[in-house]
Amino acid sequence: MPNRSYKATWSKIGNSSGFRLESAFVKENPQLAGASGEVEVINSDTLLVRLKPPELEQEKEELMLSLFLDFVMENALSNSDEIESYTEEMAVEDENLIAGVVIDS
Repeated sequence: MPNRSYKATWSKIGNSSGFRLESAFVKENPQLAGASGEVEVINSDTLLVRLKPPELEQEKEELMLSLFLDFVMENALSNSDEIESYTEEMAVEDENLIAGVVIDS
């Protein structure tokens, strides 16, 4: 990938202040849209920006979920004599426990 510089300007963004990059940055680097990262101050006029594309975070979360589910399945299979069926009575009891609970997304 060839080196390319982009103009950045100081700007008020919502209740915060920050730098805005020209639109060419996102057009030429669509994989970084929505990315998060960090800025390291090298000296008074030099910054190092490290961005993690959102896909990497999503892949990591999917991998962790997959590993967890594999663990649960392996544990369930190795302890199958301790597993009991989820009954209608259990479902009613669970519904009563969470009745009226509001989940804030």
